Amino acid sequence: MYTIREVSEMFGIPATTLRYYDKEGLLPYVGRKDSGYREFSDHDIQMLRVIECLKKSGMSIKEIRQFADWVQMGDVSLKERLEMFQNRKRAVEQQMEELKKTMDLIDYKCWYYETALAAGTEAVHSQNKSEHDRTPECEILLKQ
Repeated sequence: MYTIREVSEMFGIPATTLRYYDKEGLLPYVGRKDSGYREFSDHDIQMLRVIECLKKSGMSIKEIRQFADWVQMGDVSLKERLEMFQNRKRAVEQQMEELKKTMDLIDYKCWYYETALAAGTEAVHSQNKSEHDRTPECEILLKQ
């Protein structure tokens, strides 16, 4: 069993966030000591890992609460949980594709400024335009 402080340190999130998750029903199995303090089991830790993953994927607290409700329902909600994760997977793949485009542009700009700095001027790019406008980085820029 873990204290709220231990879990907070483990995940790098404030204890107030853990209390909020508990209050919102995202951690339905969190127990209480006789003193009233929360105590977290390994099952709660696993659920918290899923919650943090879903948050990072862009899921709202309301949607995560729905997932927590499905978990409590047991096997009857397996289909819904699978569909939810399949939808999350598609959403994250789309986010990754967008981040790839962003990285391509950043890579291009790094090359652009490194080349200009080495030449001492941005004019190097207009002088060699025909050579450089065919680079993959420029093709990406032209498509955006």
